[in-house]
Amino acid sequence: MRQALSINLNRWHHYQRNPFIHIEPLWRNWLLDQGSLTQRLIDASNGAFEVRKLFQGWQRPTHSEAQCLGLKPRQLAIVREVELLCHGEPWVYARSVFPQETLTGRLRSLKKLDSRPLGALLFSDPTMERSHFEIAALRSAKLANYFANDTNNFAWGRRSLFFLDDKPILVAEVFLPALEQHACLNSTTLGSED
Repeated sequence: MRQALSINLNRWHHYQRNPFIHIEPLWRNWLLDQGSLTQRLIDASNGAFEVRKLFQGWQRPTHSEAQCLGLKPRQLAIVREVELLCHGEPWVYARSVFPQETLTGRLRSLKKLDSRPLGALLFSDPTMERSHFEIAALRSAKLANYFANDTNNFAWGRRSLFFLDDKPILVAEVFLPALEQHACLNSTTLGSED
């Protein structure tokens, strides 16, 4: 099993407040897509999609994550790290943070997602609301595992808050090189902005 990533999740920027950030059309299309990423990956891979759980358990969120969720310093939350695989390759790394207060009532079941896709649950919930996107260009020694030979590359990431029954969940998604490789070969499958 690949080791969970330890990337810097502190350099996130509200895209609309930073109009000078240059993002290629393909990535802008993926980063700002309001639909279900899970469903988009299922469609792009013709159903050859699965979730590989890397980690799920109680830990302290990063300072940036705690601020975003309005958590007190040192407050624990359930953190879940997964790879979203298409055709057996990791196309997306995702990190979700579930505050303890969110995991009450009917949302207790989120503690036991295992390898089920979170996106499918979020987008099927009639109470779901989503915040604006924050984006980041991420670099990490651990991300180098996803790059064939060039460790100087970076990966685009996005994060947003989801609210179920007005309870927050922070979801960050990092788009990996295998997705870009597939996109270059199959632009009609993955789509890009004109």
